[in-house]
Amino acid sequence: MFQASERMETLPFSGIRVMMERAMRMQKEGMDIIHMEIGRPDFDTPEVIKKAAYASIEKGNVFYTSNYGTPELRKAIAEKLKRDNGIDYKPEEVLVTIGVGEGTYAAIAAFTNPGDEILVPDPVWLNYIHVPNFFGAVPVSYTLREENDFQLDVDELESLCTEKTKMLIINSPGNPTGTVQSLETLQKLADLAKRRNLIVVSDEIYEKLVYGDAKHISIASLPGMKERTITLNGFSKCYSMTGWRLGYAAAPVEFISALVRVHQYINTCAVSFVQEAGITALEKAEPDVQVMRKEYERRRDYAVAALNRIPGVSCKTPEGAFYIFVNVKSFGKTSAEIADYLLDEAHVATVPGTAFGTSGEGYIRLSYATAYERIVEAMERMEKAFAKLAAEK
Repeated sequence: MFQASERMETLPFSGIRVMMERAMRMQKEGMDIIHMEIGRPDFDTPEVIKKAAYASIEKGNVFYTSNYGTPELRKAIAEKLKRDNGIDYKPEEVLVTIGVGEGTYAAIAAFTNPGDEILVPDPVWLNYIHVPNFFGAVPVSYTLREENDFQLDVDELESLCTEKTKMLIINSPGNPTGTVQSLETLQKLADLAKRRNLIVVSDEIYEKLVYGDAKHISIASLPGMKERTITLNGFSKCYSMTGWRLGYAAAPVEFISALVRVHQYINTCAVSFVQEAGITALEKAEPDVQVMRKEYERRRDYAVAALNRIPGVSCKTPEGAFYIFVNVKSFGKTSAEIADYLLDEAHVATVPGTAFGTSGEGYIRLSYATAYERIVEAMERMEKAFAKLAAEK
């Protein structure tokens, strides 16, 4: 009998996928499940992008590319980063990855040694909590608090720094909170990173999905930060290309030299014809992105208002991404119990906040990347379910 490695003992299954698998099983049994658990856009990939992929295949772009990605896509990404983010990257400072997931893995693998400490938001996308364990690095959580609108607390970060602190993770707009970190917060964070000589990994996958007066700012655009920042981004969320698995890392050449050595032994290169479609996404799909963004904002506004009308339930209005982090502490149950209850009673799939870290206890995450009409129905079902739960207290 073969046994998995010891590290597998501390590597849990994704809490998001656990809920999704359970919801899918119930759906196969004939139940009408409303899926608000998965962070997957419900829009089709824009037609202009799909046509570019078809044309690329027809032209015979079906072979390996450079480990780094095609020169054309790296150039298009560099131009995008200068145009949209105010960061002057050269094509050789860009590595094309298999989504942000691989970029996360490569950044931690390339720059941490056993015992190094990584400052990680809590709550956050679960990869940042668990990937460090592969390499013997130590994730050190810093708390994002609802009473602070989930803005990070630089004073807390300062107090957590030790001589072993090597890296700092930020995610803005954030998953699961939807928070966009402010310019003031990022400036303080940049000062800390420079004082403490930290590498900053900035996950900006939701950058185009911001609402109202919120504005996305790349920390690498601030003075003295490009040389210590690995900017991660991709096409999955904003262009509705989750299954295409296309992302990128942008950083100084010496950083890219380390990242590509991890990348080449995992994936060799991103899919050739998908890379050509990525160029089209950057150059021609912005109108499609804005259509999706406006619809997400409409859904967000409805869901936030509906949730805050439910007795015992409250939530902040997220400024970005397509998630709502809902406070359900008043019911006296764990996040997992609430999520299970909503799935069983209301047939609405959500994710317990603890899937994103210990600070997520007392919250559930809802994704509004589902049809408006289904969101309306989900809110009605949840209102009835919570009323029943309150009556049983």
